[in-house]
Amino acid sequence: MSAPDTDLATQQRKHRPSLVGIGLVVGFALVLLAGLLVWLAANGDTPEGADVQVQPGIGTIETD
Repeated sequence: MSAPDTDLATQQRKHRPSLVGIGLVVGFALVLLAGLLVWLAANGDTPEGADVQVQPGIGTIETD
């Protein structure tokens, strides 16, 4: 069953704040995702820790 009096212009006007809010949240989430990807790329494969790193199959490697 459908509503007897559907006025699309009124419905669009009433839902506009909700849609703007959803759009802002999605935009904020995309900015956070982009920031995470940049941070992961910047801190990616850099070994951290001891001066001697042990790699399987290779042995020990001196890092200074």
